[in-house]
Amino acid sequence: MRAIVIRICVLALAGVSLYLLAPKLLDVFSSWPELRAINPWWLIPALVFEACSYISLWTLQRIALRTRSWFIVGTSQLAAGAAGSVMPGGGAAATAVQFGILTRAGIPRARIGSGLAASWAATTATALALPVVATLALIGGTATPRGLRQVAYLGGGAFVLVALIGGAVLAWDWPLDWLGRAVQRIAGWIRTGDRVQDLPAGLLARRDSVKAAFASRPAIAILAAVGKWGFDYLTLICVLASLDTRPEPGLVLLAYAAASILGMIPLTPGGLGFVEAGLAGFLRLAGVPVGSAAVATLAYRLIGYWLPLPIGGVAYLLARRRYGSGDASPSTTSAPTSDAISTPP
Repeated sequence: MRAIVIRICVLALAGVSLYLLAPKLLDVFSSWPELRAINPWWLIPALVFEACSYISLWTLQRIALRTRSWFIVGTSQLAAGAAGSVMPGGGAAATAVQFGILTRAGIPRARIGSGLAASWAATTATALALPVVATLALIGGTATPRGLRQVAYLGGGAFVLVALIGGAVLAWDWPLDWLGRAVQRIAGWIRTGDRVQDLPAGLLARRDSVKAAFASRPAIAILAAVGKWGFDYLTLICVLASLDTRPEPGLVLLAYAAASILGMIPLTPGGLGFVEAGLAGFLRLAGVPVGSAAVATLAYRLIGYWLPLPIGGVAYLLARRRYGSGDASPSTTSAPTSDAISTPP
């Protein structure tokens, strides 16, 4: 009964959210005929960069799961991503789908749990760092004249900075300790310091678990976590270039960062509605004309959200054909497959 009530509440929240966001969604989808204004040659690099974004995520998960198989990780992630993009609160459904496929593939359950948690923490931390870097870029000013070259340069510098921050967090304790103590001081000012009393130690403990998952290849893991968002950012740049726009660099980076975080909101499948409203609004603030902002948002979401849905369905069928649809036996999940990398001493 409790599970049924929770699901009903999640569906109700999703329905209310979509109802409130319907005008923004209609504005974006009504720009469908304007897609003819896009220069089709820019769609080729956009698709390539989006594919590189997925490959970066698979690389991160291969390291965390300690497996060499691109097929296991690729099909499970695509199927899970499709499930999470069509179900409200899809994060849980996506995790369940990927967990099931990986289990049937013969990867131990304990390794799956820690590996997926570590990869999620790495990509989420990277996404949360982007608005901070974008805000710093806005405070420092942007190069003039406005243009996509400056947007690309600023975005490249931002992702390099995020990678350096990630490396520092993995290498030393003081960045997280300083962050935790800063949050404690702020919480003390608003008289909620007791709620974050153990925050520094908690942050270090979570960092250590992520660090253990990526101990075999920490540098590649950092680059993969940054590349997951960096290549996706380049997809948006290609879409804007196809419309021959000249936006404000810092605000484009902030628009992308906001859209990435809005996509994590579990109220609607894949952040549907939240991403469209946020990205289109921020692009208009960045100097993109209203019509072009809607078209750019629609094209970007077609590549990053709608296109992976049928691909994820095919990936699920391929994984099911190879590994079956039932749960793996305990003997299967207790030992790694032939594609797995042995745990380093």
